[in-house]
Amino acid sequence: MDIAFLGLGRMGRELVPHLIDAGHRVTVWNRSPGPAETIGRRGAGVAESAAEAVAGVDAVVSVLFGPEAVRETITEAGLPWRPRTLWIDVTTVSPADAIEFAERASAAGIRYVAAPVVGSLAPARAGALAVLVGGEHDAARDAKRIVGLWADQEKLRTFDSAAAATAAKLVANLALAVSMETLSEALRLGRAAGLSNDDVLSTLSLTAIAPLAAQKGALVTAGDFDDAQFTAEALAKDTRLMLATSDVPLPAVALVAAELQRAIEAGHGDKDFSVIARDR
Repeated sequence: MDIAFLGLGRMGRELVPHLIDAGHRVTVWNRSPGPAETIGRRGAGVAESAAEAVAGVDAVVSVLFGPEAVRETITEAGLPWRPRTLWIDVTTVSPADAIEFAERASAAGIRYVAAPVVGSLAPARAGALAVLVGGEHDAARDAKRIVGLWADQEKLRTFDSAAAATAAKLVANLALAVSMETLSEALRLGRAAGLSNDDVLSTLSLTAIAPLAAQKGALVTAGDFDDAQFTAEALAKDTRLMLATSDVPLPAVALVAAELQRAIEAGHGDKDFSVIARDR
């Protein structure tokens, strides 16, 4: 297939090679040229603009920072869509955003599928992400042939609508955010009560947050947040989407959102989201 890929942030740069390796003809565009040039050396064509990238392709994959970036780059940009183009949006957006984008896509004569992913850069590189696919039946079926290239097939979930898939992504990220706060507070409590960090992490291995404690515990206790698998800025954006979507209070999310905002204001927005557990 001829595929345009819009957005080469941390996640996008991991996904594009799967398309190239599968033999698709890929044209990439990114706001800043450096990442596009790097992927170009990997075998992709490089477009000067999003409009140039999408012209005449069979499918478009977008991996942008959030809903405003989707509007600016795609839905409000007057792109030269080929009729019936399949648009797969991997961006984390709210259900309301997904409904809006689906309506805009329908009006433009194209097919919109939301396909956000659950997982970090390492599983993306390995083709082992969870992928949440939502859209009209035939469009979702066609999208899975593409997003399946970076999915663990046992973690590929299909929803009846794009809005449902994006809601599920927010649920997954809520669990991640609150679990990180749990890890942070457990370490603080343990230290206050005289336990070593190793004692706390060993105890947490017996609990529901064992996977996150195993993944992030050593980094947190070392104070090393530079390897940003998922940045504080990105999770802060997602917590805002959660709070805006829910019609009931989400006090734990509100707490994590405030912690993330403090980290951003301290200059740590580009650090891994686990930076909220830093010593203060």
